[in-house]
Amino acid sequence: MDHIIIEHRLSPAKLDVLYVEDWPTWSKEVSEFDWVYDKTETCYIVEGRAIVTPENGEPVPIESGDMVTFPKGMKCRWEIIEDLEKHYNIE
Repeated sequence: MDHIIIEHRLSPAKLDVLYVEDWPTWSKEVSEFDWVYDKTETCYIVEGRAIVTPENGEPVPIESGDMVTFPKGMKCRWEIIEDLEKHYNIE
């Protein structure tokens, strides 16, 4: 896997099965920054919107209700458009 994977509008049942509510949370105000994933990360966007652009890749919009998986080793640029809150799980 070398690209961002997004699932839109997950059911409450699937979120329960994954214990998403028990994952740590992270939040960030409107901003832009570079990031490198040193491990695979799956996150559930609780609120907000952002555009994540992988190095040498196309911009990927994410928003509340999305389950997003970022692959280990990916370098990217985050542009948070609306204050963001997410639950995350690092593998």
